[in-house]
Amino acid sequence: MTAVSIATIGSPRLTMGFDRFDRIDLDRHRALHGALAVPTLEELLKITEAVDIRGRGGAAFPFARKLMAVAKQVGRPGDVDDFLLPGEEDDHRGRRQKRAVVVVNGSEGEPGSKKDKVLLTRNPHLVLDGAQIAATALGTRDIVIAIEDETAARSMRAAIVERRMPAEVVRLPERFISGESGAVIRAINGETPIPPGRKVRAAESGVDGRPTLLSNTETFAQLAVLVSLGPDLYASVGTDSEPGTTLLTVGGTTVVECPLGTPLASVFAQCGVQPGQGVLVGGYHGEWITPEAARTAIVSRAGFQAVGGSLGAGIILPLPEGTCPLREVARIASYMAGQSAGQCGPCRLGLPDLYRSLEALVDGSGSPELVRRAAGIGRGRGACSHPDGTARFALSALNTFARDIEIHQLNGTCGQPCFGVLPLPVPGGGESKFAIDWSRCEGHGLCAYLVPELIQLDRYGFPVVLDAEIPGWMETDAQRAVAMCPALALRMVPVMAKQPKAKRK
Repeated sequence: MTAVSIATIGSPRLTMGFDRFDRIDLDRHRALHGALAVPTLEELLKITEAVDIRGRGGAAFPFARKLMAVAKQVGRPGDVDDFLLPGEEDDHRGRRQKRAVVVVNGSEGEPGSKKDKVLLTRNPHLVLDGAQIAATALGTRDIVIAIEDETAARSMRAAIVERRMPAEVVRLPERFISGESGAVIRAINGETPIPPGRKVRAAESGVDGRPTLLSNTETFAQLAVLVSLGPDLYASVGTDSEPGTTLLTVGGTTVVECPLGTPLASVFAQCGVQPGQGVLVGGYHGEWITPEAARTAIVSRAGFQAVGGSLGAGIILPLPEGTCPLREVARIASYMAGQSAGQCGPCRLGLPDLYRSLEALVDGSGSPELVRRAAGIGRGRGACSHPDGTARFALSALNTFARDIEIHQLNGTCGQPCFGVLPLPVPGGGESKFAIDWSRCEGHGLCAYLVPELIQLDRYGFPVVLDAEIPGWMETDAQRAVAMCPALALRMVPVMAKQPKAKRK
């Protein structure tokens, strides 16, 4: 994992001890946070409802409601009876019912987020405390930790050995959509790790078809802190409606723990950054806000909503001066188009069209209306939230960078280069994109017929190739298009990792 700095505002909770230890082992964890407490289901429901603890993966779903939904499927709380068949449990009415599974979603497909990886690598025992608290309340020992990052996976495996607990670590592919709950469940079940395309409640049918409690890494760490402190002490910081602390990833390189209700300006001051030309809050499914809004924003769900943003998974990405905002937005839209599962029209065709409309803004030939039209097609009809989230990202840029759009329409450019400051994954070596040998191309147009998602024809009948990575789900169609090109002009070339730009003076 790329080196990440840690900062705190106020007294640390989740990051306690990070200033002294690179990794907190079990003995140090117990010295810092105390012995593991195991409340009953009734007690756990009471304290999680008292502070209204919410999921920290982006959706902010009430944890108590998730817990209750799984508990209802299980039938009763209590210890697992060893004599029952694997995966089954008797309730007080004598019925056979499947035992619950607790899943820690440690997948951070968002390139700008580092908070969960930090928790998994620096204090894995705090996360396991939360998972074990939930599992005990539900009467199960079955815990699965789903992780993309290998360093984080090694840390969790070592922690599991230290605790001698029967938990399992499952590796996920490093893709943006891998962290979607349905994709996580499918990966654990040995299926293709993409959203299922239809709403499936994990509480009813998750891992192996069993009732599953799935929340992200920080949520379980917050649960452990809540049980350790109790609701009153836990709520001694934060706001009345949103108590406690939260983790933010600022600029993709600094993880900050701060009380909810902290001014965003204080977070920037702690990290030594400025709002720049605008701030993306909530990640690549979030919203852009203006520098003026960022200076008045309060770190909380309500605080960000008041300025047109969303807290999401706590990703804060200021866009510094000197780089072209529209090119940065289009660059991310290209990445998002390549990260889809390709199982519905809004992803297969809608996201490439959205990227094309943003590229037209960059060269001055497009308009905000064309972007809105591309973003609106298929809204709410996707197989998952990926197309709607990407559309939200693009639409918010129209307001925040309205002046830049006018300059590009007037001059065809703003005169600024694109330094690629918004974080993206480094290509792993297997990615490719289309290229055309123009000395051979005769404008047959077959490629646009075979892969309309990435190739369209201009008014003269020649191909216009989307400068985007070829998604995995298009690999077969892409190879077929290359093989069938009559002029042998279409090729697939490797996506090369971009070299770092020289620092601007």
